[in-house]
Amino acid sequence: MKNRDIPASAEDTAVAVLGWLANEPDMLSRFLALSGVQPGQMRDAVNDPGFLAGMLEFLMQHEPTLMEFCQATDTKPEVVVAAYHHYVRPGLDSGEF
Repeated sequence: MKNRDIPASAEDTAVAVLGWLANEPDMLSRFLALSGVQPGQMRDAVNDPGFLAGMLEFLMQHEPTLMEFCQATDTKPEVVVAAYHHYVRPGLDSGEF
């Protein structure tokens, strides 16, 4: 999947997460540690839908982090959930295929 195939709202949400992480050093360090991405790799990684999915999953896996992002950026949690589901298609075992 190329970035041009991603609806603007999903991509905009992922970019907002990246911007928020960039301004939250502790959260960014935690994300980098959990994802294994090196700081120098982030510039190229933003063009990878898998990386964007990982950032959204980072929020989705920890509700306090999700809510902190939503409050800081005036984003509804449902918007993050929709973007996450755009990038992470349901698997056959999810019952949502």
